[in-house]
Amino acid sequence: MGYRLSIVVGNVVQIAGITAAYFALYLARSATSKTIAISAMVSAWILLYFFCHGIAHWALGRVLGIRFAFYTIGGTGNPEGYPAGMRWVFEHLPFFGVQTDRASMQKASPKAKALMWSAGVTSSAVVPTLSTVWAWRTGIPGSKLFLIFAMFWAIGTLSSNWRSQTGDYAKARRALRR
Repeated sequence: MGYRLSIVVGNVVQIAGITAAYFALYLARSATSKTIAISAMVSAWILLYFFCHGIAHWALGRVLGIRFAFYTIGGTGNPEGYPAGMRWVFEHLPFFGVQTDRASMQKASPKAKALMWSAGVTSSAVVPTLSTVWAWRTGIPGSKLFLIFAMFWAIGTLSSNWRSQTGDYAKARRALRR
């Protein structure tokens, strides 16, 4: 499981990471050096990849009436979704997860649970990719090639989670079957 953070501290850290990504994109757009522009764009993508997942679960869950106990920071809860060579890496990356409050999950509708579970991995694929679309549209050097990479990465993220028996989409499917 890794480390635990309170919901407040976890939200502050994730919002700080997302804000840092915004500033990295701003730097990428205004940089006079191609190397700095590309480095800032890639940094923004990485920050968004790591910091939008857990808070997406939390934000949509709260809107739907689900409460949460704490955040976790640790490797993926979905290791079998990755090829053998990447599995070890993803088991050790600092991903944010969120622990639901048991009582509120029991009261939540199946649709609310499914939406909350789907929010994390969906945001991990969509939000960073949108940053590369923005980078490409604003003419950041190297952004066209990086957009292609980001799209393949997003497809891989969604695909690996969809095929997994333990990933967020599997949890969403189980919630809808109950």
